[in-house]
Amino acid sequence: MQTIDYRPHVPVVRECDVLVIGGGPAGIGAAVGAAKTGARTVLVERYGFLGGNATASLVGPFMTSFSADGKTQLIRGVFDELVRRMEATGGAVHPSKVPAAVAKSAYMKHGHTGVTPFDPEAMKLASAELCLEHGVELLLHTSFIDPIVDAGAVRGAILHNKGGLQAILAGSSVDCSADADVAARAGVPFKQGRASDGLTQPMTMFFRVGNVDRAGVDAYFRAHPEEIEQRMAFSSCIRAAQANGDYTIPRERLSLYESPQEGVWRVNVSRILGVDGTKVEDLTRAEVEGRRQVMEIFRFLRGYVPGFAECTLIDTAAQVGVRETRRIDGEYTLTLEDLISGRDFEDTIAYCAYPIDIHDPKGAGGGISNKGETANAYQIPYRCLVPLGVEQLLVAGRCVSATHEALGAIRVMPPSFAMGEAAGTASALALQEGVPPRQVPIPWLRQTLAEHGAYLGPNV
Repeated sequence: MQTIDYRPHVPVVRECDVLVIGGGPAGIGAAVGAAKTGARTVLVERYGFLGGNATASLVGPFMTSFSADGKTQLIRGVFDELVRRMEATGGAVHPSKVPAAVAKSAYMKHGHTGVTPFDPEAMKLASAELCLEHGVELLLHTSFIDPIVDAGAVRGAILHNKGGLQAILAGSSVDCSADADVAARAGVPFKQGRASDGLTQPMTMFFRVGNVDRAGVDAYFRAHPEEIEQRMAFSSCIRAAQANGDYTIPRERLSLYESPQEGVWRVNVSRILGVDGTKVEDLTRAEVEGRRQVMEIFRFLRGYVPGFAECTLIDTAAQVGVRETRRIDGEYTLTLEDLISGRDFEDTIAYCAYPIDIHDPKGAGGGISNKGETANAYQIPYRCLVPLGVEQLLVAGRCVSATHEALGAIRVMPPSFAMGEAAGTASALALQEGVPPRQVPIPWLRQTLAEHGAYLGPNV
């Protein structure tokens, strides 16, 4: 490959205690967690708003934050603070009010008790206000370029915005890029895709439609209750369209979620196969193919799905939704067996219960899978956030240390909030203690998280 030599002098524009890269759910949790713990915190986000997949990719609702039996809210802390803020303005419905098998949970039972419908516009404002009120400094419209690494430790980052290349020096950094961009460029080893062939889950272009008649949709499921039981929502509609050559999407069921606003639904149906979210060429292809599929799906909804005959297209996501890319090698790798057994860890920083949700990288199958029923509540240990080989760096979100199968459960947004809050809190505590983040005292971390509202088990 041809190369050029390019060595600019980059001005240091800021110094902080904790630098968070990426303003999605994990980044919001990390920034607020660090600031609550007394750290001077800077949050860097490439878009002009926060939220990541929740806003830029229109992904929603937030999947369940409750135990599998629906009795205990497991993910609280920053996540719950944000949801209640949105709920107060009519921009969300608290998960405690959303049962399974209704319009707001896509008429699904398994893993869909206690989802959180929310408006992405409410999310943009509420998340920014939450960060600012806790003292986080926001740098929007700013892209991460490279970590600043010295003697095996991350000391900050090179960034780019309208002011040109800039540097921020930091005592500790949290990689919430979703793709482990900071960690990978700092030299942290990682894995990608499933073990058999390296393929990752397909991407989806979310979109929203308005003017939906929910009474018509409800009537359909009263006539087809078996589709709820079989996890095959709207499958008869798909078969009818396929018979007429009007449905070519490699997806065997529909995921349609009613929003807080009357008549507005999110559509999670498109499926772009064979793409790698770490390659710009693949992302480009996915954006174009995703929008092509949106138009086909929109015509199909109007022609074949009860309640959607008069629906209108509101918008498509600004960015295609990516389910999976890199997974760091950390001090511990979370496994499918850990989730099924509900294994206890001494360094637990989050409880979750979302089931294994792996979309087939090669075909139409997937979603909530049959790889094994996860425990009523399973745990994520702090060591999954701690990368091998590099100091002063933690990782949070869908790129933590986990197997492909375990990631299929913890990749969704509520666990990302919880992991981010733990990473930000740990970064701040480690600086106070004068130790690297991997050596932060776990009892102190867990106590601080609990004091800030996180759920860490019935006895904490």
